[in-house]
Formats: sequence, structure tokens, C-alpha cells
Amino acid sequence: MNEYTNSDAGDIERAQEAALRPKVLAEFVGQEVVRQQLSLVLEAAVRRDTPADHVLLAGPPGLGKTTLAMIIAAEMNGALRLTSGPAIQHAGDLAAVLSSLQGGDVLFIDEIHRLARTAEEMLYLAMEDFRVDVMVGKGPGATSIPLPLPPFTVVGATTRAGMLPAPLRDRFGYTAQLDFYSVPELATIVERNAIKLDAELTSEAASEIASRSRGTPRIANRLLRRVQDWAQVRGSGILDIEAAMSALEVFEVDEKGLDRLDRAILDALCTRFNGGPAGLSTLAVSVGEEKDTVEVVAEPYLVREGFIVRTPRGRMATDLAWKHLGLTPPDATLFF
Repeated sequence: MNEYTNSDAGDIERAQEAALRPKVLAEFVGQEVVRQQLSLVLEAAVRRDTPADHVLLAGPPGLGKTTLAMIIAAEMNGALRLTSGPAIQHAGDLAAVLSSLQGGDVLFIDEIHRLARTAEEMLYLAMEDFRVDVMVGKGPGATSIPLPLPPFTVVGATTRAGMLPAPLRDRFGYTAQLDFYSVPELATIVERNAIKLDAELTSEAASEIASRSRGTPRIANRLLRRVQDWAQVRGSGILDIEAAMSALEVFEVDEKGLDRLDRAILDALCTRFNGGPAGLSTLAVSVGEEKDTVEVVAEPYLVREGFIVRTPRGRMATDLAWKHLGLTPPDATLFF
């Protein structure tokens, strides 16, 4: 798997991204509809002098959900508390987080669809009535003590909105669906972040990086840093088109944004399975990766860009896949 076009981020990369993130909504590039809607929600809350409605941010990894949560906290002049669904496995874990909140705070829950069921039920009450019920004692003598909470805003982020239970989804006052970015939007992001990195970047290089970033700012920022590395070590220090193309060749990101794993999947489909159909497990074994890696990391982009199609019998390569690999499809292959 190529780490440069994987839209998930590790701890080190999150720290590197923090310096590049916009601090206010006016600096946020892209997602025009979401920005307008969110601006209205936040400004109305500020004028009423109340915490903003709970916000659900849905969309693929790397599109700016964490950044928007930070911006919401900044615009509302509240502290941001960060946690994640996998980190909250018991109701007590959530109760500890909620009890530490101050009035006007923003609680950001990443991957909120992975909350434990008992924690979900506690969150319902906290979001709606600003209280949690704490159980004291065990057995027949156990009693429930209501613990009031100051008004706060929950910002939930999910990559799988369909997995959210309806009662939880309905408690969010505003839901934003983030979409992939256009190349001009990504080029603007890359140019702005190059200034923050104190790097001299040409517009041609910015466009080249943007065109290979799979519509995702996180990937664009990652490729920008790799181009900067190449320019400083092997180039003139200027991030020009030559540096961009050379660096992206070294890190195996082609002109369509495909990495080693993407091309391996297409090559396996075309050369080993005659264009398909091939089952997911068989395809994963053929490229030496886990099934989940193929399905979650590579396949969404390949399907979205029209390189493969999913059929009831398995995955099939399209004409575009054969053309991208420089291969001639057999006459018997069907394309969609």
C-alpha cells in the first residue's frame, strides 16, 4: 500500500497537518455549500449568544472534517475537546468526557459511528437535555442520579453515515456532506500551504500536485511535502514543475493519481483475470494485500474514476483501465 495516496492519517501526520489547517471559516477553501450553510448556523448562534446546534460532518477521509470542527470551536470562542468513537467503549468513558465540559465547549467525536451502544444511549440524553444519568450502587439498591451539563455543541465526524443509528443522526441540528475537491481548489490549498512551509512553489507545480491528489486535501498536503523534500535534496530548492513530476515519479504516483496498489489491482484484473470478473478476496490475494485494504483504500477511487466496476459476479476492469495500462483488451471483454 502506498502511504502517499492513502487518505487516512497517522499521529505524526496529524501533527504536521495542524500547522497547515485554516483557523477560521473564511480561510477554508472548497466545500462552498457547506461553508455557506455552516456560516449561517454559527453566526445565528453567536447573535443569540447560545452554543451552536450539534453538527454532523460526513464524507470520505481527508476532506477537512477535523479542520471544520476546530473552526467551529474557534468561531464560537469555545474550547475544543477531541475524542473518537473507538476510544469510548463504555458509558463511563463518555460520562468522564462530558462531565469535564464547560459551557460553550465543542466536543468533537471522530468516527462517531463506532461508538459503543451504551455510550450512544448516554449521548442521546446529553445532546438533547444536557444531562447524564449516573448509576450509583449495584443490584436492587442501585439509583440513578441526574448530572446536569452546561450547554455545549457536539460535532460528530463519520466516514460511514449510513452506519449511524437514526436516533443519533436525528439529534444533529445540521448535517454536512463533504464532497471531493476540484483541481483548482486543491491547487489553491497547495499554494497557500507552500507559503506556510516557506517553500517557493510555481503555479504549474501546484496544478500538477493537485491533479494527482485524488480530490483530497490531505493527500495534496502530503504530496506537497514530498515535492519539497525532492526539491531540497535533489533539485534547486524551488518547487517547479520538474521537481513535482520527478518527486511524484519517485513516490510512484502517476498522472491519474494512481499508486502502486491501484496499478497492481488493475494489472491483476487485466492480465491475470482477463478483465474480470474477479472476487474481492481473490483480487486481494493476487496483489498481496488484505481484503479490507483493497476494498476501503483502493477500490473507492478506482470505481469513482471509472477504472473498475463492481458487478454481482465480482470486479471488472473497464476500457479506461486497459488504456491506462497501455494494454489492448480482448474482444470478448464487456465494458460498462
